[in-house]
Amino acid sequence: MIDREAAWGLLTEFTRSESLRKHALAVEACMRAYARKLASGSAEGQELWGVVGLLHDFDYDKYSSLDDHPYKGNEILKERGYPEEIRKAIMSHADYTGVSRDTPMEKALFACDELAGFITAVALIKPGKSLAEVDAKSVRKRMKDKAFARKVNRDDIVNGAAGLGVELDEHITFCIEALKPIADKLGLDGSATIST
Repeated sequence: MIDREAAWGLLTEFTRSESLRKHALAVEACMRAYARKLASGSAEGQELWGVVGLLHDFDYDKYSSLDDHPYKGNEILKERGYPEEIRKAIMSHADYTGVSRDTPMEKALFACDELAGFITAVALIKPGKSLAEVDAKSVRKRMKDKAFARKVNRDDIVNGAAGLGVELDEHITFCIEALKPIADKLGLDGSATIST
C-alpha cells in the first residue's frame, strides 16, 4: 500500500505549484533521513516516512484554507485506501486540527515541515543559491529576522526539535544534510546561478 510512485502521482494530481512540489520533496528527504535514524532504518520504514513527508501538503494547492487543509486531503487519502497511520500523521502536522503527535514519525513530520521550507528560503538568498552555503548558524540568524520568510512559524521549528528531543542546531544541521543529496531537484545545487 505504501508506494512512493503512487504517492508522487497523487501529489502531482493535486499540486500544480512547482514550489509546493519542491517543498514536498524536501520534507520527504528529511523524513527519510529521520526514518534511518529513528525507525531502525528499514526500507519499509523509510518508504512509510517518506510517503508521509511527500503527501503532507498534497491538498494545499487546491484546499489552502484552515477549514479545508489537511481535512480534505485526509478524506481523499481515505477514499484511496491510504492507511490510518499515514492519515493520522498528516493530520497531526497542523496544530489547529487538534490531532496529537504520538509517534516518532508524527513528531518528525511536524519538526521537518516548517524547517525544510525555511532552509530552502535561506538557500535561495545565498549568492550561489546552494545548500552548500547554508549551515545552522545562517539558519538561526535568519530565524531572528521576522521579516524574512515571515509565513514560517519559528515556534513550530523550535517546538518541533524539542518534540523530537533533539537540540535545535543539531536538527537544523541534520535536515540540511538530508536535503543536500536532492539539491538539484530542489534547484538548490548552485546551477541556477551559472550563466550559459
